[in-house]
Amino acid sequence: MASSSIKAISTTSPFKASSSPSSQPPSSSKPSLLSFLHTSSSNPISLKLSHSHSHAHNSHSHSFLITNVLKIADSSETSVSKSQNLKPTSSDSTPTILVSEKLGEAGLQVLRGFGNLECAYNLSPEELCAKISTCDALIVRSGTKVTRQVFEAAKGRLKVVGRAGVGIDNVDLQAATEFGCLVVNAPTANTVAAAEHGIALLTAMSRNVAQADASIKAGKWLRNKYVGVSLVGKTLAVMGFGKVGSEVARRAKGLGMNVISHDPYAPADRARAVGVDLVSFEQAIATADFISLHMPLTPATSKVFNDETFAKMKKGVRIINVARGGVIDEDALVRALDSGVVAQAALDVFTEEPPTKDSKLVQHENVTLTPHLGASTKEAQEGVAIEIAEAVVGALKGELSATAVNAPMVPPEVLSELSPYVVLAEKLGKLAVQLVAGGSGITSVRVVYKSARDPDDLDTRLLRAMITKGIIEPISASFINLVNADFVAKQKGLRISEERVAVDSSPEFPVDSIQVQISNVGSKFASSVSESGSISIEGKVKYGEPHLTCLGSFGVDVSLEGNLILCRQVDQPGMIGQVGNILGNDNVNVSFMSVGRTVQKKALMAIGVDEEPNKRTLEKIGKIVKNSANLIYGRSEGLGIAL
Repeated sequence: MASSSIKAISTTSPFKASSSPSSQPPSSSKPSLLSFLHTSSSNPISLKLSHSHSHAHNSHSHSFLITNVLKIADSSETSVSKSQNLKPTSSDSTPTILVSEKLGEAGLQVLRGFGNLECAYNLSPEELCAKISTCDALIVRSGTKVTRQVFEAAKGRLKVVGRAGVGIDNVDLQAATEFGCLVVNAPTANTVAAAEHGIALLTAMSRNVAQADASIKAGKWLRNKYVGVSLVGKTLAVMGFGKVGSEVARRAKGLGMNVISHDPYAPADRARAVGVDLVSFEQAIATADFISLHMPLTPATSKVFNDETFAKMKKGVRIINVARGGVIDEDALVRALDSGVVAQAALDVFTEEPPTKDSKLVQHENVTLTPHLGASTKEAQEGVAIEIAEAVVGALKGELSATAVNAPMVPPEVLSELSPYVVLAEKLGKLAVQLVAGGSGITSVRVVYKSARDPDDLDTRLLRAMITKGIIEPISASFINLVNADFVAKQKGLRISEERVAVDSSPEFPVDSIQVQISNVGSKFASSVSESGSISIEGKVKYGEPHLTCLGSFGVDVSLEGNLILCRQVDQPGMIGQVGNILGNDNVNVSFMSVGRTVQKKALMAIGVDEEPNKRTLEKIGKIVKNSANLIYGRSEGLGIAL
């Protein structure tokens, strides 16, 4: 056998269109988005192959070395000290956080303790675009428009946008998703404040408080003019039964009102628990004496309250809006007020903020106005500031956020349970794609989840995203995160199908095993090809750590940690001893060894080693197993995944 040489070569992307290789590692076995948010195309994968020149075209007598060179998550550009009392000192590793609107001091303190904080208020769109390319995170309220142009100007650096509040209609979510930028909001801290303000407008409007106050200050005493209406026994339609809407409903019930609600996504049992009946949109607007709006601004809800809608309402209805101004056609509302269809309106939000001084709506005597004060209590302001600061810092650290707007909303308890499987999923994806021979086009991936649980109890979105990330990043200039995984996969023509298979194992664990199959491609490692002709790998979580349990048709038991050598051989006496002697003589300590066999006396040897073997050591092992299919040594993200 001719002496082997190890050399760096370029590899062809397994996708149809070649692109420069790029990859990022996972952070740790805890729930993490770090690898999703902090990936950078500047972190390369180096593939080194060692070929026997005399057998370069013989698939059963060549060996090759694959080394995956990656940064670990804790040394990524946005990593920080785990101690909250220690601020990173390296300008290269400390994230920059831009706050473009006023934020409570408590939240600013959280941000200062994590990274470089810059507060720049009242930026023009041009100024924001000029500044954003130096920022890792952006925090806004409702006044800053985070458009596609902002994401384009960020040039991939912007990792998270935090909206200090609930509504995110001022953020281009499609563009954020395409650019892999996570968007988080603060939906809980101002819930009570917004609900209280809705009730305040409801009561103030019904008793003409604002108008009566203004008349007295003008020197008038108009008791007969400002006779109000009672709330007891009246029907309030809550349009949108989310956090704020449900809190308004609770308080309205306490005022003796009959409360109904329309929300196509609200569970009926949750509404019944508050004493609220869920009804259709048409029934809600036709029967209500008061209508309180708590819906988001989307293409479907934009100007949903228009001339046609007002015409279906009970004459003399009263409307409260503490949600989004754009859900009401303001010109149509003025016409409804003038005709008496709408008796009064109380508005905290407007299509354009601030509204123009000469607006007919603003000047209308039957309209009570406040300047977007829904979340403006001292308690809510501090709470929102802390909530959004912690969400942004958590995202930059790599922690999955329960307030992520453009990523799967995974409950904390599910995140905790899935965390080791998240790591397993990405490592299986990385392993699978690096087994694909250069030039082969990956178009279809099949993922099989084996579980003892009911299929409906297994949410695989996060696992699918991690597999997608593992497959695409090593062979693409794209960086993948939970936000854009499905989008990028579709863009690259990669179809990932999922199958859930019931197995007789403990339902205590969400997943028994995950299998990744890539069909219609060539393989660099013949042993990875199953009897069906697909590259097939399978893994489990054992003792909280990811393990490789099947490679092709070979059953193995390999921890996906540390350094690993894989080689296929003909099963014959003395092979294990010879390989062990080579490693021992070269001062490479063996931590474990696992051998999988088939009935054809073919074997797959997996050897865990504490030290990275040098070229000569691998050449010696290659000669020993020269009649085997091939040899692989793998090391990745400082952890040494077997590849």
